[in-house]
Amino acid sequence: MNIKSIFTSLLLLCSISLLGQDFQGKAYYFSKTTPDMSGWGNGQLTDVQKKQIADRMKGMFEKSYILTFDKEASIFKEEEVLSAPGKGGFGGWWGSFTAGPQYKNLKEHKFVQDQEFFGRQFLITDSLQKLQWQIGNETKRIGQYLCIKATCIKNVDEFDWRSMRGKKPKKSNDQSVKNKDSKSVTQDIEVPKTINVVAWYTPQIPVSHGPGEFWGLPGLILEVSADQTSILCSKIIINPKEKIDIEAPDKGRVISREDYNATVKLKMKEMREMYGGRGSRK
Repeated sequence: MNIKSIFTSLLLLCSISLLGQDFQGKAYYFSKTTPDMSGWGNGQLTDVQKKQIADRMKGMFEKSYILTFDKEASIFKEEEVLSAPGKGGFGGWWGSFTAGPQYKNLKEHKFVQDQEFFGRQFLITDSLQKLQWQIGNETKRIGQYLCIKATCIKNVDEFDWRSMRGKKPKKSNDQSVKNKDSKSVTQDIEVPKTINVVAWYTPQIPVSHGPGEFWGLPGLILEVSADQTSILCSKIIINPKEKIDIEAPDKGRVISREDYNATVKLKMKEMREMYGGRGSRK
């Protein structure tokens, strides 16, 4: 038995008392985004304009979240805060692309995302995407919790705007038609097909939950670095006094991820036609 296995076993023995019949926890996270601006604007944007876009992207994606969980289910949603006037994302249609509350049920292998899109409410319902984690030997402490490093390669949804980047202009002698490692979202934007993920989890809280779509490790995930976005845990409450019902959202049209993406593509086509082929121009 290696050091990692011994370490994990000891932590599990010390933590097993946490998982009583009514066990529940709340983890508070915040996200940080570092957009890759190198390809934005096909070489036509100034550094000032790129910085303005980057700041707006940060306003759209850098938020605070709460993960409420028990042994089998969890719900991850944005913490309700008052926003300053004029602060936030791109406004208008861009605001419809940020993810709503995400429910995961490990026992049923079920994922439900409550999503508002242009005034319509959807319940994106699919099976949980299993991540092929590789657990390493590196450890570090996050707050009072000792954490272990794990990595994986994750498939990216074509409308995961956290990984969007501008298409880099092709050279005059470039005969390639499309980057095989990315997906074209619009004529100006693309996302990679896969991203590298680094997570830090703690066996001291032996549940397989984590923020957003990240899950499946033998302990609560406290930190994630995924492409341009990092999600970090700032506070954990075990067995809070006020219990919260962890239930899947139930208001909206039930739709698969594939059909939802088709709906988004259709709306974006309408927007391009309305605004002369430039979906974000007013």
